[in-house]
Amino acid sequence: MLVLLLATMFWGFGFVAQKSAMTSVGPLTFIAARYLLGGLAVLPLALREHARRKTRLTHRHWAVIGFLAVNFFLGSYLQQTGLLTTSVTNGGFLTGLYVFFVPIVLLVMFRTRPHPVVWLCSPLALGGLYLLTGAQLTAFGSGDSLVIASSFFWAMHVLIIGYAARQTGLPILVSCATFLMAGAFSPLLAGGFEVVTLADLSRGWVEIAYAGLVSTAIAFTLQAVGQLHVPPANAAIILSAESLFAAFGGWLLLGERLPPQGYLGAAMILAAIVAVETIPALARRRAPIEIVRP
Repeated sequence: MLVLLLATMFWGFGFVAQKSAMTSVGPLTFIAARYLLGGLAVLPLALREHARRKTRLTHRHWAVIGFLAVNFFLGSYLQQTGLLTTSVTNGGFLTGLYVFFVPIVLLVMFRTRPHPVVWLCSPLALGGLYLLTGAQLTAFGSGDSLVIASSFFWAMHVLIIGYAARQTGLPILVSCATFLMAGAFSPLLAGGFEVVTLADLSRGWVEIAYAGLVSTAIAFTLQAVGQLHVPPANAAIILSAESLFAAFGGWLLLGERLPPQGYLGAAMILAAIVAVETIPALARRRAPIEIVRP
């Protein structure tokens, strides 16, 4: 849980970088630079992990990682493109819809029932996100639709990354391969839709460096490690804390202040995180122990 919360802190502080980078480079260029930088930064650790554990990846493993990378890229691209035309408030809340999508997809597509407390904590966290963003969404447009679509692929990412990490036993390698694959998709498309110049990259190097090294290399790798031990529906609720750190980052870096209802939203998110972690643990502790007599 603490590992996932640390990841959300890095993502929350990085939301400003994602938005401001769009003044220098296009979304595909930003994604390519971010993920290739993050993948190369993690590559030495991934190779070391693979050498120490001596796990041989099968064709099935690579297929799962490839599917993960496709969802990762689509979630990133749709979100980044949506941020061009939607507000930060709308973007932050609508991205958080993956909190709602994860248990639904888990039940419908994977035929797996999450713990009953998830059905209480998911809407609680989603309501908290709404209040945290001011309980006021601006008029919907095409950018909002793109961010909503991205939240579905982020939900798929949350579902698949934990599975891939557990199946391979190589969470760092899974993260590294996902970054490099997603980063490789982007320049192929960027060449046809965006004009990339060194001058543009140099103007956005601070945002690219933070997003590549911190939000990607560190945060997404921490997510893969954390989801080795946390069910995906629970993880989605914990990851909703990203908005708390985004609000804190806005207060710290931009002088922004939460509206009164924002504090209630923050409390609701924290309550959902605590409940989704403690209630299942308490239920397991109170379960009667069956004694098998010889």
